[in-house]
Amino acid sequence: MTEPYDLITMGRIGVDIYPLQTGVPLAQVETFGKFLGGSATNVAVAAARLGRRSAVISRTGRDPFGDYVHQALRDFGVDDRWVSPVEAYPTPVTFCEIFPPDDFPLYFYRRPKAPDLVMHPEELDLDAIAAARIFWITGTGLCEEPSRGTTLAALQARAAAGGRTVFDLDWRPMFWGGEGGASGDGGASGAAAMAAARPYYEAALRHATVAVGNLDEAEVATGLRDPKACAEALLESGVELAVIKQGPKGVLAVHRDGRTAEVPPTPVEVVNGLGAGDSFGGALCHGLLAGWDLEPMMRYANAAGAIVASRLACSSAMPTADEVDAFLAGR
Repeated sequence: MTEPYDLITMGRIGVDIYPLQTGVPLAQVETFGKFLGGSATNVAVAAARLGRRSAVISRTGRDPFGDYVHQALRDFGVDDRWVSPVEAYPTPVTFCEIFPPDDFPLYFYRRPKAPDLVMHPEELDLDAIAAARIFWITGTGLCEEPSRGTTLAALQARAAAGGRTVFDLDWRPMFWGGEGGASGDGGASGAAAMAAARPYYEAALRHATVAVGNLDEAEVATGLRDPKACAEALLESGVELAVIKQGPKGVLAVHRDGRTAEVPPTPVEVVNGLGAGDSFGGALCHGLLAGWDLEPMMRYANAAGAIVASRLACSSAMPTADEVDAFLAGR
């Protein structure tokens, strides 16, 4: 086997079709840009831009958009060897609307089924997963079979081998038959979707060492909404580090050994908030690999996320280490 990867991510992949006009409803947009997309994919790109050796486990359709995904991964320096085609389904596309500073509706085209949910345990390179310095999975991978069982199988193999495993709580209620964001604004279907997802989140957490997500996502996993209570509940579930992203309130990180960091947000003029969390995730992995203390790691990840929020795209907006350093130096 080749030298272990710094990071292997497993989950969504596809094409983002984003408007090149801001403040315009999708029905009135005239021009669009095409970008590599998918949360797990963006995290791998973000880490690669910071100099880390990364790879993605996912699937596309056997179509021109699938060809584009492979080319884009290679251009970003992300290994695409475990991104395979599915004959039956098209490569997913995602549209968004851009209404800064905080309204960015997403429209996922992933039916009748997304190829990245058609992953089977026998297709996994368990030796590479076990050897990776960080293995990253997402909540979306748990929403349907066979991806659900495959994700849990990968986690079990990883846990048996040891190593740092990150669970991105990544809550997308529409993938679970729900709507809205969380209990407060999701209505009956949102609450039902969260209840359906929670047992699988709990199963994944038993094999993870790090959990990261915003408050809505943490509620799916824990049933709680207070950030500190969520963090404590995640630690009790078995992880060593819980990271709760709180938007304008900053980020809270709590380690099982008692260390805590609360870091305020890094203010920027927001162009498109989509992808900021994935940039945060790639920078978090970068800091974990470097062995940084909690507070500088959270400040760095916040800065990486803020840079992407100030740009239009997601994957192609991920900053380099020099860009993050310069951004922090200017604060």
